[in-house]
Amino acid sequence: MANPNGSTSDLRTAFLRVYSVLKSDLLNDPAFEWTDASRQWVDRMLDYNVPGGKLNRGLSVVDSYKLLKEGKDLTEDEVFLASALGWCIEWLQAYFLVLDDIMDNSHTRRGQPCWFRVPKVGMIAVNDGIMLRNHIPRILKKHFRQKPYYVDLLDLFNEVEFQTASGQMIDLITTIEGEKDLSKYSLPLHRRIVQYKTAYYSFYLPVACALLMGGENLENHIHVKDVLIDMGIYFQVQDDYLDCFGDPEKIGKIGTDIEDFKCSWLVVKALEYCNEEQKKILFEHYGKADPADVAKIKALYNDINLQGVFVEYESKSYDRLTHSIDAHPSKAVQAVLKSFLGKIYIRGRSNGKRS
Repeated sequence: MANPNGSTSDLRTAFLRVYSVLKSDLLNDPAFEWTDASRQWVDRMLDYNVPGGKLNRGLSVVDSYKLLKEGKDLTEDEVFLASALGWCIEWLQAYFLVLDDIMDNSHTRRGQPCWFRVPKVGMIAVNDGIMLRNHIPRILKKHFRQKPYYVDLLDLFNEVEFQTASGQMIDLITTIEGEKDLSKYSLPLHRRIVQYKTAYYSFYLPVACALLMGGENLENHIHVKDVLIDMGIYFQVQDDYLDCFGDPEKIGKIGTDIEDFKCSWLVVKALEYCNEEQKKILFEHYGKADPADVAKIKALYNDINLQGVFVEYESKSYDRLTHSIDAHPSKAVQAVLKSFLGKIYIRGRSNGKRS
């Protein structure tokens, strides 16, 4: 077995091995009478949708649990359980992405066609999304049923899923076709969408899983949740910035927030900084697919120096987050939070997008 206390590549290898075990469990779940056809379908669907990203969220559970153990080597059982919880988050992510891509009518995801675009899949992908979501309690039941924190895990996943779906709803109803109205966009709306749609499941959930495994009561860690949500919002603002100003070669995608009429941090700040003439340009050209319209918006962003506004925001956010982390009484929890912050701070000047 790969050394679970070794290098990053060792941790990743051990983590991927756990995926194979969990997949095998699910393909032999005794609650359903499997046929060759159904087993092959789910097998292919899982391989296509679950392990394809960078696995940051899932690996964060293992990393966080290790840091909470303050340098003690983890047993094989601890690595397996932390990895299983990490994979539950990757399953949750896959479920969201499969359905998001249908809602957004997207074409590609992680460099390949979206699952519903694959020949013979189509709208079966809706049921596949439901299957992915239902795999999470099956994994939790099989491996955590006897743990004292089992009910807390179920509550945690249910609550975070509800928060994420609610965030997706705010995002969708804000951009309804035929009701495009930039004046609805504001910093509080942007914050609410990001907090619920992204921050809970991407930042809070991995650490909450590690805390529960470590025997902690989540109600005693509201400060940790607040810092992680703040970090998630900072991460998304950075993502919004990179969508417009990042190098597509480095971030792995061509940004389309302007064309898609997204409630991006940049457009919200532009509304704040524009004079009346500039606002007219913004209202006339934002959300149009024509490259000439997009170019006008980007030129406007440059005119009001949004890059400078972002650099100032980034610096203030980093200082605020560092101050919040240093205020935490536990050095182990500080280490977990600093590890997260270290992964995302100025990530865009050198590396990639969320996947």
